[in-house]
Amino acid sequence: MGENSERIRILQMIAEGKVTAEEGAALLEALEASEAAPKQVGGDAAGLRGRWLRIQVWEEDQTKVNVRLPMRLVEVGLKIAQRFTPEQDFGEIVDALNEAVQKGLVGKIIDVTDIDNEKGKPTRVEISID
Repeated sequence: MGENSERIRILQMIAEGKVTAEEGAALLEALEASEAAPKQVGGDAAGLRGRWLRIQVWEEDQTKVNVRLPMRLVEVGLKIAQRFTPEQDFGEIVDALNEAVQKGLVGKIIDVTDIDNEKGKPTRVEISID
């Protein structure tokens, strides 16, 4: 999705009252920061480690989801999610992700396989920092 469509989507969320103007501004700021961040082309460049959260989902070895999100956007998104699900404590998740990033940790956080009993198809979910 292009950067303009992401901005429009955030503005629509503000207009619809799904997020406050302050939350929308934080999302726009995070989007801008992710666009301005230098791209890692390969290797292990200093200062670029652990800035992305990757979510991948496979069903029967076929990729269903492959998303790479800037950590700053993930942090803002979790803070907004907290508003809609107050019974969940996303603060611990944000703290854990930030700590992993600050330590320069990279690699898998979650790697889970589940088999759908009705379809008998395995689904694998992997979440990692890169």
